[in-house]
Amino acid sequence: MTLEIKPVADRILEGGAITLPEAQQLIAFETWPQVLELAAHATRIRERFTGNEVDLCSLVNAKSGNCPEDCKYCAQSSHWNTDIPTYPLMDPDQMVERAKQAKAFGAKRFCIVTATRGLADKDLPVVCETIRRVKEEAGIIPECSMGFLKKEQLLALKEAGMTRYNHNLETAESHFPEVCTAHTYQDRLNTIRMLKANGVEACCGGILGVGESRQERLDLAFALAELDVECAPINVLNARPGTPLSGNQAPTPLEVIKTIAVFRFILPRTRLELGGGREVNLRDFQVMAFLAGANSLIIGGYLTTNGRQPDQDLQMLKDLGFAI
Repeated sequence: MTLEIKPVADRILEGGAITLPEAQQLIAFETWPQVLELAAHATRIRERFTGNEVDLCSLVNAKSGNCPEDCKYCAQSSHWNTDIPTYPLMDPDQMVERAKQAKAFGAKRFCIVTATRGLADKDLPVVCETIRRVKEEAGIIPECSMGFLKKEQLLALKEAGMTRYNHNLETAESHFPEVCTAHTYQDRLNTIRMLKANGVEACCGGILGVGESRQERLDLAFALAELDVECAPINVLNARPGTPLSGNQAPTPLEVIKTIAVFRFILPRTRLELGGGREVNLRDFQVMAFLAGANSLIIGGYLTTNGRQPDQDLQMLKDLGFAI
């Protein structure tokens, strides 16, 4: 018997939660009529808990390449021959200029990203200065994504004005060793818990298409719910030549849209951020992601790949009736 979607959605709207067996039935849907009904109820949940506003975030690849970690999806790992540009940490002037550009695009948040296992102590003063200047000179909310942090580093970044930190789980705990062996899933969990314990918002999500099963996608979503993350980026693998996952086949648009909708059922109050790979993998279905529960968007490109023009995304969101 096919699960009736409306009673599950109604329970969530009343403050309840979806069960794992229910989520397993929803993520098994195979047809567009089923997924469209699911998306409609996901939109009801999104509107109830997060309203009609969409957040825009822009990234800067502030330090590129030569990362010692062996994440199999990442073009910036020193373990793979991907022939990307490499450079050390940008100076504050460069990053502030990028932040001003992001602000001009309409972004609310600006994330400083470095390809590294963790933030080097020598770089901490530079990053703190940049955070202060981004906030003051560009008038945009600064975020960071720099791998593992020491508690004293986190507190210094927070003191400088950072309120949210990105550290993705990437996939389910059961699948994580297939994606990375240089550190553990538990290492990532510990970082997220340290953020929460010190009053810093957690931006934490994952990647679809890294060889995970549907069940493992659910495991990731329920882990994010348990962590109570404020924002969950949903990326879709844009397989990079030279990486071990270069031959992976991406999920279909139907699979991605359905997964976003199920994530909304599991994470009713979280910002679901559509991220890397959307242009390549969703194509004309990008608008459907926002009709299935997404309410945040990375604009202006990613770390080693380009996105589409920000004005196209702004027009899409305007046509959908979102407040930016």
